[in-house]
Amino acid sequence: MELGATRVEVFADGKVTVGGETISPPEGIDPYSAAIDVLAQYAKSSGAPVLADAIDHVKGQAGRFHVHPDGRAEAVTGFPGAAESAPAQAPEVSAPAQAPRQPAAEPAPASPPYGSAHLETQFVRPDRPRPTSGIRGALYAATGGFVNLGPSAKDQDEAELERRIARPLSGSFNTAILSLKGGIGKTSTTVGVGMILAEYRGDHPCAIDANPDSGDLAERALGEMLYQKVKPRTITDIVRDIGHITSLTTLTDYMHHANRLHLVAGEQDPALSDALTAAEYLKIKQLVSQYYSVTLTDCGTGVSHPAMAGVLPEATNLVIASGYAVSGAKRARNTLQWLADHGYENLARNAVVVVTDKDQVSSRVNKRAIEEHLGDFCRQLITVPHDRGVADGDRISLDKISAGTRRAYKEIAAAIVDGYV
Repeated sequence: MELGATRVEVFADGKVTVGGETISPPEGIDPYSAAIDVLAQYAKSSGAPVLADAIDHVKGQAGRFHVHPDGRAEAVTGFPGAAESAPAQAPEVSAPAQAPRQPAAEPAPASPPYGSAHLETQFVRPDRPRPTSGIRGALYAATGGFVNLGPSAKDQDEAELERRIARPLSGSFNTAILSLKGGIGKTSTTVGVGMILAEYRGDHPCAIDANPDSGDLAERALGEMLYQKVKPRTITDIVRDIGHITSLTTLTDYMHHANRLHLVAGEQDPALSDALTAAEYLKIKQLVSQYYSVTLTDCGTGVSHPAMAGVLPEATNLVIASGYAVSGAKRARNTLQWLADHGYENLARNAVVVVTDKDQVSSRVNKRAIEEHLGDFCRQLITVPHDRGVADGDRISLDKISAGTRRAYKEIAAAIVDGYV
């Protein structure tokens, strides 16, 4: 910390200190803006700008800036770590006042500039990406965009995930989500990842409930009360009427909608749901593929059900759901081994294993050992933290899940789309 600089700190418990003294931000005012207001008062008293060193212990970020008596904040560059923060400015190039006269040369044939892609950039400087969190985001907001240190490493990482999720696709792709044990996050993963895909992709994703054990995919996406109020159309109705479904408009009449995520509900009658055949699933998958680029298929708890003979050959990639319980981890490993032994070695090798901490296992379970063990059998392993918004078994809402769970769902969605290209 530079001599004479005032230290501003934001702690994980919400406490904010300026110069070692705790301040209480007024209601509706974020801590950074409140700190800048205090520093502006210091500047007014001294009649000179105040230099501040800010540390955000929550985001793991630091920054240095001046605050003027009028509340205006200016970033300070040139200190260690500032190189990646300081806005890059292209040097101004001016023509010499009097250039030496050169001998006349044959004029080059003029080529019309019409349609040149680079012309626009000669007149318009592209906007610098804006920061959205931490000290950088607060300075940007507090100064009306005047101080723009650019996005932090965390913001850049999030933006890269979103770019991967939103990648344009040519064709139709299908991800099968399965497990050998129920209650370990298979359907919640399907819904959460489906909603993330719907949020960031330009096209609508589709999720199919192909669980032969009375799957509850639509209920987890809509909530039980809303699901009971809508038309009770299921995968069985599509199978029955598939010869008459010749347009997207007709197909959507058989589907449910959780915002931009479109869903084919599972059959609630166990006698009918268990009767879904491989041929019937193939017909539904081929129908859906005409209108959707990305489809998630929520399968049952097993790989030997007759319908799986239709699911697995049509899958572009797989998500294997697991938990930290030893039995769940062993089943996930056995699932991957079974796939490799039955002609689906490529699907197993490129699978994404999702370990959900749904039941908060005891400290006796070595989570790291489970992750490392399963990671050897797949392309990528992603963990989902314990989250009441998921574990309760009710409607899944992206607004109510934790930041860690949302981040995990984004990583899964990005890994799925990575497997399409």
